[in-house]
Amino acid sequence: MRCTVNGREVVADARPGQCLRTWLRETGHVEVKKGCDAGDCGACSVLVDGRAVQSCIHPAFRVDGRSVTTVAGLGTPDRLHPVQQAFLDRGAFQCGFCTAGMIVTGAALDDAERADLPAALRGNLCRCTGYRPIAEALRQGTEPAPADVGAGAAEPPVTADAPDADRVAASGVGASVRPPAGRRVVTGTEPYTLDGLVPGTLHAVLVHSPYAHARIVAVDTVAALAVPGVVAVLTHHDVPDVLYSTGRHQNRLEDPDDTRMLDERVRFVGQRVAVVVAETPAAADAGRRAVDVRYEVLPALLDPERARDPGVPLVHGDKGPLSRISDPARNVVAESHTEFGSVADGLAEADAVVEGEWTTGRVNHVALETHGAVGWLDDDGRLVIRTSSQVPFLVRRELCRILDLPPDRVRVLTARVGGGFGGKQEMLVEDVVALAVLRTGRPVTLELTRTEQFTATPSRHPMRVRVRVGATAAGVLTALELDVLADTGAYGNHGPGVLFHGCSESVAVYHCPNKRVDAVSVYTHTLPSGAFRGYGLGQVTFAVESAMADLADRLGLDQAEFRRRNVVRPDQPLVSTDIAHNDLVFGSHGAEQCLDLVSAALAGGRGLEAPVGPQWRTGQGLALAMIATIPPRGHFSDATVALCPGGRYEIRVGTAEFGNGTTTVHTQLAAQVLGTGADRIDVRQSDTDLVDYDTGAYGSTGTVVAGKAVAAAAADLRRQILEVAATLVDASAARSDAPGDLGPDGVRCGDALIGLDDVLAAAGHRRVDGRIVGRGRDTGAVRSLAFNVQGFRVAVDTGTGEIRILQSVQAADAGVVINPGQCRGQIEGGVAQGIGSALYERMFQDPSGAVATRALRNYHVPQLADVPVTEVHFAETVDELGPFGAKSMSESPYNPVAPALANAVADATGVRIRSLPLSRDVVWRALRDAGVHAG
Repeated sequence: MRCTVNGREVVADARPGQCLRTWLRETGHVEVKKGCDAGDCGACSVLVDGRAVQSCIHPAFRVDGRSVTTVAGLGTPDRLHPVQQAFLDRGAFQCGFCTAGMIVTGAALDDAERADLPAALRGNLCRCTGYRPIAEALRQGTEPAPADVGAGAAEPPVTADAPDADRVAASGVGASVRPPAGRRVVTGTEPYTLDGLVPGTLHAVLVHSPYAHARIVAVDTVAALAVPGVVAVLTHHDVPDVLYSTGRHQNRLEDPDDTRMLDERVRFVGQRVAVVVAETPAAADAGRRAVDVRYEVLPALLDPERARDPGVPLVHGDKGPLSRISDPARNVVAESHTEFGSVADGLAEADAVVEGEWTTGRVNHVALETHGAVGWLDDDGRLVIRTSSQVPFLVRRELCRILDLPPDRVRVLTARVGGGFGGKQEMLVEDVVALAVLRTGRPVTLELTRTEQFTATPSRHPMRVRVRVGATAAGVLTALELDVLADTGAYGNHGPGVLFHGCSESVAVYHCPNKRVDAVSVYTHTLPSGAFRGYGLGQVTFAVESAMADLADRLGLDQAEFRRRNVVRPDQPLVSTDIAHNDLVFGSHGAEQCLDLVSAALAGGRGLEAPVGPQWRTGQGLALAMIATIPPRGHFSDATVALCPGGRYEIRVGTAEFGNGTTTVHTQLAAQVLGTGADRIDVRQSDTDLVDYDTGAYGSTGTVVAGKAVAAAAADLRRQILEVAATLVDASAARSDAPGDLGPDGVRCGDALIGLDDVLAAAGHRRVDGRIVGRGRDTGAVRSLAFNVQGFRVAVDTGTGEIRILQSVQAADAGVVINPGQCRGQIEGGVAQGIGSALYERMFQDPSGAVATRALRNYHVPQLADVPVTEVHFAETVDELGPFGAKSMSESPYNPVAPALANAVADATGVRIRSLPLSRDVVWRALRDAGVHAG
């Protein structure tokens, strides 16, 4: 087959049935990404003779004699195509995994298509951004962005000959600096996990259980090993007999050790049973089909409400105390039963009481890069794993424990990661890849399919939450009671943490003298649950904020005012499942500002006009959420910042980049401290060989923990530079408070400018490997709190159940906003994901316990047409704990979205719906049952 790819002739055969995506990657075009391999997401889009096609469903043989253009063929980092430039100007990406396909599709749009982007982009999904900057970039057309690129967008670059103050201001705290990898992301040249596999890499695939609960009687691998190209088949007989958890935390004891790499007992449909390793993906798949597993099928527990009943099947009844399961004989992985004051007395004092039961189902992360890893042995025989992980150091630690290897014999690193949302705070592929590498002595890769992401990887915890809340006629809370049941599924990864966190800030956010929480997380023979954005707060906040809205209505109080009267203040104790210790404090408090901002925005009537017709009813609602800015019990980061030859700086820090934007923030923090431009700073990160320890990128710690470590390292380096510079002016001035101003080109001491290379040359014993190195550390020992308030104005069609969002607004207590454009994007993305959970997303389970939702086309991830532009407002607060007064703001925007939407629907219709998602069928049935009719 002969064609041109990006203007160059390519001659290569295509296998029968091969799709264009795999053919392009095999010929070196790794800028073409895999998101679904089903034509559902658009990440693989390319141009064929100028027309955008999804290469995962386009037969490769059809490009014979044609011209193919990938995102790398549109432009280069030095010469961007106008659409690439527009994406860079507008900050129209976060993780960037969808960006290549978005840009290719956008480059082929004509004026008519650009005028109807919801239709033109119906085949392209983005999980990170909320679409607003993507739409702005594509509407920008074929002309470069103007100098004024709009509020919150990336600022135009400042030239090297600009005044020092301008260069620093454009790079430091408060500037919407472009991501350092931006030009590479928009041209497809930024590497992700499985880009650039070495020749000879073996391909692993997994055999999954078809039963919810069974014992493996025998595994016959003879036929599989006879398949040409199959190298090895690993079963439960081949793995270490070590219990562990796939969930990763700084303290590994927070999760129960209830998992084996491959187990002779399977506990959910989709559990991995065997690993087939082969020369090619096709051989591996043929080998998988040839593995013969015989099972003894056992009774299964599928209903979490029955999990604690006597006589039901036990999921982990065989586990002992070393597994740290709360009560395996009752299927309880974790529980908490606490009361402060007397809820009974508080309810008796109340003039109004609201109670109800709220439920949330399974939600999938849908990071467009699926879980994947590649492993090999380096020249010294050390195990190396490159993985799509948020926590490389924690993965290394657990691999060493499972495989009985010393830490210096294992290296774990990440490239850029294509989205996480908590799902990559798990170790789901690295263990079997490591074992396969050690068994075969060859490089091995494992990339999960989109179907496996749905059926075999953890989802958000389903929860049932009962709430009783009472208040006086004056609107003062007297009692708050929660009864929470969480379904952790077949394994307890993150089960305790999600339960406790979900019942923490959602309760502590309100000052109330009488509180009670009864919370239990139970095992079932279903898909495991895990870490998900919000970490339990999204589910519990949905219930609490819905009940608060109903109580305000019953008392005749304004929704915002009712919350103002009861929100916890800095002089009041934080009480939830326990009384918070001294590690949780108010570094600042912006709750009232956020409530005021959202109330004012909703009152302003901005947004879309309400549709006309008697069937439409309009309403508005809001919700308040609070979150700790750091996970409890310590989160550690060690960073270095070095002065290098040529006046450049280098940051080394362990935090992975997966769209969280920490690389940009770290660059800005260092630039601010060192008085330099972001263009002078390089970042090396998330590699256990190259950087010092970092717990990982979860719990929104990239800014408030790793960022503080980077700022401290930069301050240490600044001190050293000034001390050395002082010796070059006056040898007697070598002291810690040496005079001089550090700028982009050196240290100015009076009228003299001492160049940075001169400082480096004179550093003497301070110089290590030709650099001066500053060191910084943060332990997350003291944690602050942040608030988010979401508001919606909606119209509801009482005849069909359709919900139209007319206005969306969120106010965030983010402290000093280091990068306004990037922070706005994080909030918009969180709102978009929250809208998905609230209106569309639901994973179905069949009667056997299997996940029936197996493809993106059967799971409604919000598209551009589904997501409104969200007004984002920032409270004016300065946090005492965060770097330069900043707070974290990645997880928290998601939490108030669902209750705010539910409250708006209740306001519009008078009907309270207590389960998610609020899909059309659910809303229609609720309105019908309540006697609410169209017109």
